[in-house]
Amino acid sequence: MASTRTIRVVAAVIERSGAYLITQRRPGAVLPLLWEFPGGRVEASETDAEALTREVKHRLGAEIRCGKMISFVSHPYEHYTVDLFLYECTLASDALEALAVHDFRWVPSQRFEEFAFTPADEASMNKLLGV
Repeated sequence: MASTRTIRVVAAVIERSGAYLITQRRPGAVLPLLWEFPGGRVEASETDAEALTREVKHRLGAEIRCGKMISFVSHPYEHYTVDLFLYECTLASDALEALAVHDFRWVPSQRFEEFAFTPADEASMNKLLGV
């Protein structure tokens, strides 16, 4: 049996007035048009906080402050496994722009079921919400 590579991914859980920031993947991306918490892959030379800062800036043009890790899930896909680490983060400013995402929204957790999330993000949300 071939070994499956593991990809370390980080995501920012950013809350404002009872709603959470979620982003939609671009049509040409892997898992196109699915929703997720903003973030991305951790490069070999980066800490999780550095990767989150870089990814959120790249995707939304926003500066963030990273806090504590709040959740971890490992989710197997067909050709790889994603180790997803969620961090509690805050925005340093309110300026957001869909630079490298298809869309973004502020959504209360009660409405998450209305959005098709990536499997790893869905598993994280279920763990966070106790579902």
